[in-house]
Amino acid sequence: MTERGDLRADCGQCFALCCVAPAFVRSSDFANDKPAGVACLHLAPDHRCSIHSRLRAEGFAGCTAYDCFGAGQRLAQQTFGGRDWRTHPELAGPMMAALTVLRGLHELLWYLQEARSLPSSTPLAAQLGSAAGRVEKAAASPAHRILDVEIDALRADAAPLLREASRLARADLEGPDLSDQDLAGHDLHDADLRGACLRGSSLLGSDLHDADLRRADLLGADLRGADLRGARLREALYLTQTQVGGARGDRRTSIPVDLRRPSHWTD
Repeated sequence: MTERGDLRADCGQCFALCCVAPAFVRSSDFANDKPAGVACLHLAPDHRCSIHSRLRAEGFAGCTAYDCFGAGQRLAQQTFGGRDWRTHPELAGPMMAALTVLRGLHELLWYLQEARSLPSSTPLAAQLGSAAGRVEKAAASPAHRILDVEIDALRADAAPLLREASRLARADLEGPDLSDQDLAGHDLHDADLRGACLRGSSLLGSDLHDADLRRADLLGADLRGADLRGARLREALYLTQTQVGGARGDRRTSIPVDLRRPSHWTD
């Protein structure tokens, strides 16, 4: 079974798939438009980013927040057997198309593995293990079958388990239900959000500095531009590298131990 450590990007083992496969539109996250399947103009021949040390200064904040959940290196080294899309151009299309599928599967595994690790999830252990096993089996599909994976069905299968694991983890708290709410730009600084359900909510640019988000469910919450300076997130549920990478934080911001502190966060 894939563990959480395998669900973190290792760019040195990838072929810069995230610099080619996705499309992006000129915005505050990206300095220019790029069609899907076309290499970024800053991608060097060795699969390295030529402006990596100054991505945010050059207008590519979206790149610093993106995380493939380890799908890139798995596709490169396992699914496609270490074959480079530049050396084997016939693989470029299938490899880029597969990134979306495998990234989605790895993201689902990220949530399922977290749910399994929660002490309160003991009543769900067998079901969560079975669900994770089905997702892992799909993620291990060979190159000629990976695009046939029905990822929406796997998500639908896992959704009630993830929701119940969240409910059990928050059962002794009285956090508000703010799921799917538009909280963009809201002043929530120093707010007591312990045990809150914020899944699917928009917290775009919101002020959450010094907020207490312990055991808050943040699955799918949009934290881009949110002020997380001093926020307590170490025990937050379903938090991802992409979410913290798109937010602002500082040395006082506590995050789960298996997430990396973004380099652009202030001291």
